Amino acid sequence: MKIAVIGTGYVGLTTGACLAELGHKVTCNDIDEAKIAKLKNGVCPIFEAGLPELLVKHLKTGNLSFSTSIQETIKDAQAIFICVGTPPKKDGSPDLSFMEQVIKDIGATLKHYAVIVEKSTVPVQTAQWMKSLLSKYLKTEFDVAVNPEFLREGTSVHDFLHPDRIVIGTETEKAAKIMSEIYAPIKAPIIHTNLNSAELIKHASNSFLSMKISFANMVAQLCEKTDADIKTVMDGVGMDKRIGRDFLNAGLGYGGFCFPKDVDAFISVLEKHKVDASLLNAVRNINEYQRKHVRDIAKELLGSLKGKTIAVLGLAFKPNTDDVRLSPACMLIEDLQKEGAKVRSCDPQAVENAKKILKDVTYCKDAYETAEGAELVILATEWSDFKTMDLKKLKVKKFIDARNVFDPGKMRKLGFDYRSIGRK
Repeated sequence: MKIAVIGTGYVGLTTGACLAELGHKVTCNDIDEAKIAKLKNGVCPIFEAGLPELLVKHLKTGNLSFSTSIQETIKDAQAIFICVGTPPKKDGSPDLSFMEQVIKDIGATLKHYAVIVEKSTVPVQTAQWMKSLLSKYLKTEFDVAVNPEFLREGTSVHDFLHPDRIVIGTETEKAAKIMSEIYAPIKAPIIHTNLNSAELIKHASNSFLSMKISFANMVAQLCEKTDADIKTVMDGVGMDKRIGRDFLNAGLGYGGFCFPKDVDAFISVLEKHKVDASLLNAVRNINEYQRKHVRDIAKELLGSLKGKTIAVLGLAFKPNTDDVRLSPACMLIEDLQKEGAKVRSCDPQAVENAKKILKDVTYCKDAYETAEGAELVILATEWSDFKTMDLKKLKVKKFIDARNVFDPGKMRKLGFDYRSIGRK
């Protein structure tokens, strides 16, 4: 099938490359001319496992191409995937202006029937708004579909090609048939539903996972006060098949551009429809507290942080990505700096992106250099580089493990004044 993908961020680029891998002819569009020029030359602008290989492979097969022209991108396309950003506004609701502009561009250009697919994460009833807006511009027949993504940064290619489920929201059999054919090569359950339900599945899923993380962090606070061990507690809780162990790890809290944004957006949707959002407000508050909690542990170890040098290992919001958007590690660094601390940091992939948002940080090549001259080390992102480092090489012996990577007993045997989250 001929498919257009508008937007080449994490979601759009992964979607385009993976659809090409499924055998479709895909054209990806972006207004960023420099980015499109790089992509045409096989240069992947983001760090994502497997994505550079797919990019190069399908530029060669001809299944994947790139353009800055909407007219060229959607010509003869049977499906048009909208993958543009929906950043949060001050009140937490998403900014749909990029999506609105794309809809106007499609409306001014499309001359044939196509399924226009909402891939971006948006509030329930946005597809109905899209349909109404498109009807003002398009003279041709069209359908709107909702096909939310469930991609984790760092494993997005695998997640696309091997999903737990595929959610497709449509209003017509014609659109449902086209969407089913697109995903036919993937062996996974397909949930066919209406537009509103498909949109809600995405927001509800991310909010529920965020809730599990905050629940684990809340219990971790109790563990610290009662001499219990959060890992043992969550192992016991997670063995219940009704609950599951995933996303019950205590630590620095969730981050990135999905969970915080989607929780905020879902809260705004609930409040708009006069549904009590106190549960998710608590989830958000607990998550924000986790960084302050780690800062307070640092104060306990060092006293005043003013003038103290602290080594923070990790900048990305999670390992295996270079994304620092709403990264707990970066926000922790800012909290430490507000207390007057000097910060040294390193990350295997995210340093260049961190430089764009952080000020007055000394960047180092690895954990050992980062720890030189520091009075405290904080492990903020659980990269394998840090998990496997030679702890005996670290001269500083005050250590906060904000991701519960190391064994407390072994750390103390090595002479560390060691603290973690929810463990003694």
